[in-house]
Amino acid sequence: MDRILILDDAPENCLLVERILKKAGYGDVISTQDPNTALEWLGLNGDPKNKKEISLLLLDILLPGGMNGLDILKTMSSKEEFADLPVIIITAIHDAQTLESAFEIGAIDYVTKPFDANELRARVRSALRLRHEMLQRKQREKDLEEITDKLSEAYQALLRVSRTDGLSGIWNRRFFDEILEVEWKRSCRGGKPISLLLLDIDFFKKYNDTYGHQAGDDCIRKVAGVLKDTARRAGDFPARYGGEEFAVILPETDAEKAALVAENIRSKVQELKLVHEASQTSPFVSVSIGISTRTPGKGEKDSQIFLKEADTALYKAKETGRNQVALYSK
Repeated sequence: MDRILILDDAPENCLLVERILKKAGYGDVISTQDPNTALEWLGLNGDPKNKKEISLLLLDILLPGGMNGLDILKTMSSKEEFADLPVIIITAIHDAQTLESAFEIGAIDYVTKPFDANELRARVRSALRLRHEMLQRKQREKDLEEITDKLSEAYQALLRVSRTDGLSGIWNRRFFDEILEVEWKRSCRGGKPISLLLLDIDFFKKYNDTYGHQAGDDCIRKVAGVLKDTARRAGDFPARYGGEEFAVILPETDAEKAALVAENIRSKVQELKLVHEASQTSPFVSVSIGISTRTPGKGEKDSQIFLKEADTALYKAKETGRNQVALYSK
């Protein structure tokens, strides 16, 4: 139910307005001649427990105690919570400048004394209708924002799913291809080095044949976990490249730092101590890693050469004994 507050310096005016409004069906009408009481009911001073929910304020311009209606309007205009509270000015003075000031501060209408009942009811009805429309519009906007946020969250969730490898939990090959192009072009523009690691789980087929595919899947997940824990800088990008092969993009990373990251990955995989009796290079699961580092110029557009170099380095690491890191060199 709408609650209407009347602040007028004359008690007879308050009683008259109350009578007119209650006869028109507005059952919750309160009034006061004291500005401080009105401010307390509005929650602007005094005991917060006395604050009341007000739907419309009928405000006299001339008030006792050194405060006028314009002062109260100014106080309210500084508070966001009163943005949707309509204020109708009550005035016995026909001062265009005063009314203009009231409208500039936030009043939406005015009624003059002596009151015309029909005019008063019409202006109150119009003000409350406007308030309800504003509140409904804000609620619709809020609902729309919530729906938009939920759709955005759903889209982001779908995007993450589409970019994530279901088994390993790290990025998938398709997203890797996209990011490689982005980082390659950024490196071209900035003239800064970029490194790429390609790594392969040694003798993974034999691991699957010996321990079963479930153990093989668990092995892939644990190796992926090492990549996530090791390549942790903003911009580092670990991905499952395919099967038992993984890739890590290291932006703004030279060959020396890339080799440190690669060796860290290799040693941490060994520290997992996943028994691999069928391996010909280690009693535990191990990885071979190839590194390519480039500082491309602005004219270099082909990131595939970069990828092939890392693959060549990986082949070298596997051909020369596995469980090691190899850097591409011409």
